[in-house]
Amino acid sequence: MESVQQLIVCGGCNAKIGPGNLGELLADLPKAAHEDLLVGFDSTDDAAVIKLREDLAIIQTLDFFPTMVTDPYLFGKIAAANALSDVYAMGGEVLSALNIVAFPEEKDLTILKEILRGGAEKVQEAGAILAGGHSIHDQSVKYGLSVTGTIDPNNIYQNNTCQLGDHLILTKPLGVSIITVGYSAEEISEEAFVKATTSMETLNKYAMAIIRKYPITSCTDVTGFGLAGHLHEMLNEQFSAELDSQNLPYFEEAYQGAKEFILTAGGQRNRNYMEAKMDFQIEDFGIEELLFDPQTSGGLLVSVPAEKVAALVAELQAADIPAQDFGTVVEKQEKEIIVH
Repeated sequence: MESVQQLIVCGGCNAKIGPGNLGELLADLPKAAHEDLLVGFDSTDDAAVIKLREDLAIIQTLDFFPTMVTDPYLFGKIAAANALSDVYAMGGEVLSALNIVAFPEEKDLTILKEILRGGAEKVQEAGAILAGGHSIHDQSVKYGLSVTGTIDPNNIYQNNTCQLGDHLILTKPLGVSIITVGYSAEEISEEAFVKATTSMETLNKYAMAIIRKYPITSCTDVTGFGLAGHLHEMLNEQFSAELDSQNLPYFEEAYQGAKEFILTAGGQRNRNYMEAKMDFQIEDFGIEELLFDPQTSGGLLVSVPAEKVAALVAELQAADIPAQDFGTVVEKQEKEIIVH
């Protein structure tokens, strides 16, 4: 096969509008009121859920972004895995997907073919139907999916329903944006880059197949708002959380990179929004940046009753899913997230 041109690195979930600005944008929009709309954008959840009948609802979501790697095929796989993740975060199964494409008119269409090939493979791995899509010309390459899933309306996982005393589990390591930015600047090794991209292209399908066996109380996937931002949504202004920094799952190379001030624009937006809500009881800039780092196709953040956490983590780890129990939901305190 002929060699394919490379893409310019400029985004991933690091390109998301920051949580503070996004909240302001959505605040005054009219809220959809319909008896069958079980989950809408008013709850800042991962996807919309619409009931079709008593035992069946559909999940609707979409996600797309600019490139964060130079390899078009790899970009397609990561972007698709990221979009599919919202369905898994709700506890659902993926039914179908449609491509979303923005592509420069003058660029080699072989690049687009490789992006679409990567995306199609991930949709196929999810066991879903790729049913078409929509494309436009644009100055920069963007790709993602509109995804439809199915779920029992009585078993929806929401992102803001954790309970007092729950433990917090994350199923993928933090730091992928730090690594991709550092790698593009030749400051982080190719070995670290491969570990990060392998994590990003891994479907959350496999973690959810185990998680749904347990009585979890809340679930979301960690993406552009970073772990701190998505945990803020999970706590829902009802609770605080205490985190053990020694149990956080992260890429060691990302931690070292952060300490050397390899930073991302999205991470700084997340810091600006969340820093006042956090109490860092350790002096560790690397850990701070990992908590703010935007994750592209990140892991599932799960809250689970204390008596079930050990069994769930053990089963996830036995399936080669690098999950860690890293925190606890506690009574509301002056600061929302306390890091030990």
